[in-house]
Amino acid sequence: MSQNRSKKPRATSSGQGARKAGSHGVLVAESIAVVEPPEPQAERGVYTSIWLVTFFALILYWAGLYVDSYGGHFNSLVSARGDMLADLEDRVPKSETDELFARGKQVYTTYCVACHQPNGRGVAGQFPPLAGSDWVNGVGPNRMVRIVLNGFQGPVTVSGQQFNNVMLAWRAQLSDEDIAAVLTFVRTNKDWGNSSTAVSAAKVAEIRQATEGRSGYWTADELLAIPDSD
Repeated sequence: MSQNRSKKPRATSSGQGARKAGSHGVLVAESIAVVEPPEPQAERGVYTSIWLVTFFALILYWAGLYVDSYGGHFNSLVSARGDMLADLEDRVPKSETDELFARGKQVYTTYCVACHQPNGRGVAGQFPPLAGSDWVNGVGPNRMVRIVLNGFQGPVTVSGQQFNNVMLAWRAQLSDEDIAAVLTFVRTNKDWGNSSTAVSAAKVAEIRQATEGRSGYWTADELLAIPDSD
């Protein structure tokens, strides 16, 4: 009976395999490292020292004062790129007449050069020359001042050439100083063959007042009836 006693069935290895598999699975899962993304961080700003900003501000302020004091307000009489020393010296006024001449050149370039040309020779048959002109080189400026103030119209003979055109009046646009300057530039311009005297602002003011009631252009006959000098 004891030999035929039935033995309890032995447990199969499937359970152990399952446990091993199960434990292996746990080991695999535990062995895999979970890589998490880093936490976002605020970007750090770049800061400039307040002392550095203050330093550069003071440098700019000083530079502005320097240019304002010594830059000549960008006047062409001070300097121009490419000029030689002789060019600069020629533009530096040396006397009252030189100052009038330099100012008159600017006035001439602005108001007169279109008709009378940069060389003062005018345009043949249209605009009379100022270079070597017998009208310009008169003893006094009485006629020339009147022409600039009220303009000129009609036939005229200048240095042996006939002209018949209109010159505009500049009474309202040009001051006494401007008219004196431009006439000084023209009358004393040796490069143009002129060698007359300078014109003063006081003389222009005197003639302006004397002709205040005149509104029309001058003619050659009217001007020739006026003494060229006092």
